[in-house]
Amino acid sequence: MSGLADTPEGVQGGDVAAQQRFAGLRQPWQSSHALLAIPVVLILVITLVDIHSPPDVHLGPALVIAPAITASFAGPRLTGFIGVLALAAQVIIGVLHGGLATTNHMVQLVTIAVLSVLVVFLSAVRERRSRQLAQVRSVAEAAQHVLLWPLPDQIGPLQVACLYLAAEDEAQIGGDLYAATRTEHGTRVMIGDVRGKGLPAIGEAALLLGAFREAAHQHTTLPTLAAGLEQSVARYLTDFEPEDEAGERFATTLLLEIPDEDPITRLISCGHPPPLLLRPGEAVTVLVHPAPPLGVGRTGSEDYTLDVFSFEPGETLLLYTDGVIEARDPAGGFYPFTDRAARWTDASPETLLHHMRRDLLAHVGGRLDDDAALIAIRRTTAPHPSRHRGRILRGGGSRHGSATSQ
Repeated sequence: MSGLADTPEGVQGGDVAAQQRFAGLRQPWQSSHALLAIPVVLILVITLVDIHSPPDVHLGPALVIAPAITASFAGPRLTGFIGVLALAAQVIIGVLHGGLATTNHMVQLVTIAVLSVLVVFLSAVRERRSRQLAQVRSVAEAAQHVLLWPLPDQIGPLQVACLYLAAEDEAQIGGDLYAATRTEHGTRVMIGDVRGKGLPAIGEAALLLGAFREAAHQHTTLPTLAAGLEQSVARYLTDFEPEDEAGERFATTLLLEIPDEDPITRLISCGHPPPLLLRPGEAVTVLVHPAPPLGVGRTGSEDYTLDVFSFEPGETLLLYTDGVIEARDPAGGFYPFTDRAARWTDASPETLLHHMRRDLLAHVGGRLDDDAALIAIRRTTAPHPSRHRGRILRGGGSRHGSATSQ
């Protein structure tokens, strides 16, 4: 399987999904119970200190800190439980300090009760919002699973691996996309990034992927293919683009055509970052003449410049989206993509992306602010010109990861 999931090492396919799903149910519960010791100990300490303090010293109001702390890591039930413990502690303090009937102790009890109820309410609101965000993420990730088919590890004379890392923030799930198909002209590959986030971006990505999988077999050249995709995106935006976003929706795209026999690659960039060409010991950025992104109104094939460059056996093309090069470390520094890729120029595509994934996540501290996609393509010395000819390519297994990944 060529698609690398953002999952624990050594785990594959359905087992990964199952482990992640059960881990998501198990870990918050275990973590909450472990942290529960903090407010419980706090209640005990405040109670003991108050009991042994002079009568004119009242620490009871500080008990409300316990449910407030609990609300930061637990749900409304555990928060309410700690609130009840705080009230019980205040009752004990009141009894030992001369009875509950005093005005001072009654005020303290009412204060703790009111604040505890408020904290429980806020905890319930936060938990409900978390469930809603998780639902949105689940729907978006399911759509991405349907759209982004994992690529085969061998396409004609090419070894291929792909990697997708989802953003940590549910609201940042984006429209990164990629696809490959075999045609009579060789292997055609597309990688792109739709502007925007969430389901609208995924909808536009679906349109672009469908258009590519069909148009790649109908157009004899990449410029006419790019023009055809532009027309498809323009029609989609005409029908579905909100009026308040007119002119703001587009997709950066990189189109490649890799012949089986000729050691070259033809490329058109529609506003997308240029690929890296990995040779022994070096990583070189391919010089391109970019056209504007798809969706801004160019419709003729003459608007696109076809770049052709050498792609010899043993060399690797590394395609990526801006979520990779714009990833920042906690200090705000960008990920040094070219320098890091140069470390693994001799690695296979799958090994290369394995190293890139670990290095990228280490750079950002495990949290990506934007989706990131990479494709590594290596030309082998033994071409297979007939394999997958004329077919849309789809590998087996699971390729998706989540940025909880991360």
